[in-house]
Amino acid sequence: MSEPTAGAPRVIDVHAHAVLAMAEGAAGAAGPELGTGPDGTPFYRVGEYVLHGVKYAGSPFMDVDVRLAAMDATGVDLQVLSPNPITYFNGLPAAAAAEYARAHNDALAELAGKHPGRLLATAQLPVQDIAAAVAEARRAVAQLGMVGVYIDTDPAGRTLDDPELDPLYEALVDLDVPLFVHPSPLGSAGPADDVRLRRFDMDLLFGFAYDETLAVAALVFGGVMERHPGLDVCVSHGGGAAAFVSGRFARAVEKRPWAGKALRENGFDHYYRRIWFDTHVHDELSLDLLVAHAGTERLVFGTNFAGWDSGAGEAPGGELGQALAGNAARLLRL
Repeated sequence: MSEPTAGAPRVIDVHAHAVLAMAEGAAGAAGPELGTGPDGTPFYRVGEYVLHGVKYAGSPFMDVDVRLAAMDATGVDLQVLSPNPITYFNGLPAAAAAEYARAHNDALAELAGKHPGRLLATAQLPVQDIAAAVAEARRAVAQLGMVGVYIDTDPAGRTLDDPELDPLYEALVDLDVPLFVHPSPLGSAGPADDVRLRRFDMDLLFGFAYDETLAVAALVFGGVMERHPGLDVCVSHGGGAAAFVSGRFARAVEKRPWAGKALRENGFDHYYRRIWFDTHVHDELSLDLLVAHAGTERLVFGTNFAGWDSGAGEAPGGELGQALAGNAARLLRL
């Protein structure tokens, strides 16, 4: 590991997905399947969805030595590994999902455990069955040493404010670990239910931001942050477009009849600023907007490491860089 520049903040990347070789075929007919097409283009199949053109084999996604070398090259000191959102498998039968999550968590925790001080791991959960998800979260944290859990923005078809998820939130508070929320590009009929998002990779470019914004709305308007004041939730990509529409959301809380008593009394910002966000927003002005509306107290550095849109090597310096490092240490209970 290369030594950080004297006085530079430690760089902790909380947004780094891993693809595990052991996962191939672990969900039966749903895959995952890693392969190469007739023209030599790599593909990754999950159920009926096929991701083309992303090279997982031999990349930081799958080769830990390549990952560590890339971390050194881009100045990342510590990285939090997470499940690949494509393989949340929210549509599997509950028993199969629990079996997959258990095997995946065992393997990811083992991988991170071989590189202490460089890698940490977060857990996949079988959210089809909340009792099983709670049990796996407890096992992953207590027995495997995982530092948090990862779920979709609409886990198994539920919005994040669905009361059925409350036992999971309560368990995470009890375990004292954060919840990471990251969307999946999979709609019920493949990538993106909205056919307009099937063009130009818009399911990834805008669909993620759409889902993340709705996730923020569910957490705030749906009362999750009110019901679970001890819950730490981190939403990917700066929370989508939530910073841009936060003024409109705040006005709605003041004016619309569905706003509950506590929400109306405390205001949108009170709960919005309790959510954590990673800074993987690609643009300095977008980051400025996020800071202006969400504040800096719950922002953490994230990269989507090795992805097509990777922000590795773009960690902010100065006071913001120091804040992001300290915030990540708090969020991860380091």
